[in-house]
Amino acid sequence: MTPAAGWLPCSDRARERGDPLPGTAGFGERWLLVEIESGWGRHAFFDSALDPAVGAALVARAEEAGIRPLAIRRTGLRAGERRAQESWRWALVDARPGRTSLRWGRVGDPADLLSLPLDGTAGEPSDRPVYAVCTHARHDQCCAVRGRPVVEALADAFPDETWECSHLGGDRFAATMIVFPHGLLYGGVPAADASDVVARYTEGRVDPRYLRGRTSLTTVAQAAEAFARDASGDDAIDAYRVLSEHPHPHGWTVELAHDGGAVVVEVAERLSEPLLSTCAATIAHPVREFVPGTVRPA
Repeated sequence: MTPAAGWLPCSDRARERGDPLPGTAGFGERWLLVEIESGWGRHAFFDSALDPAVGAALVARAEEAGIRPLAIRRTGLRAGERRAQESWRWALVDARPGRTSLRWGRVGDPADLLSLPLDGTAGEPSDRPVYAVCTHARHDQCCAVRGRPVVEALADAFPDETWECSHLGGDRFAATMIVFPHGLLYGGVPAADASDVVARYTEGRVDPRYLRGRTSLTTVAQAAEAFARDASGDDAIDAYRVLSEHPHPHGWTVELAHDGGAVVVEVAERLSEPLLSTCAATIAHPVREFVPGTVRPA
């Protein structure tokens, strides 16, 4: 299909509107990363070098265990240049605050992943982070157009830690990248600032400019944490801990532990004007956005 006159990719439209990032990270307390060295169709586990029956069973098994599956691959090789895959690396990530961990393993046959223990005991523990950037072009063109410059910039500086990954959610926020094991999901990251995001992470800090949220938290808690950070300027990764989250007719009241005490954050909600949230969307719908209220000591 030929785009209509004046049509813009979804990530361009989001930037023009100034779509807010806080509270837009999809939920994921634990993750299963699987290296799939091939081109990916719209769903990397069903349309790739992985046997689709194995992929479907693996996704079902992971999701039943409350684990979010994600395909990964190294950057630098184009689809036609990728070699026949002889072994399949995998990683299990626990992104829950206070429990963060990352464990790697490898299987010779991807069917062996169907018997992989998912309780966090399999694999070798690693203290090296993972920087995964969505380049899933078949899901949305913005993921490739904006994601590839970011992953290439990171791979030049951090080749062992950098991966391309399948869809992370939020096409309009491309380039999207996630930092494991903490599950920090970023959006709208320019290639020029990607290394700065990583540098802050190595110092134990988040980059509030592009942070969508921590995937182990609810979207409301993500937004509350972002608003608290904005008020205090505290960008330490574990500066805040959710104590309670209560809905009320006008939004939510979220209590966060911070600096030996606690703060209470009021979070409101609104619906945006109708918008096309992906490049493929043809019908505009409003989306939920979080609005900061007061931030006060508990």
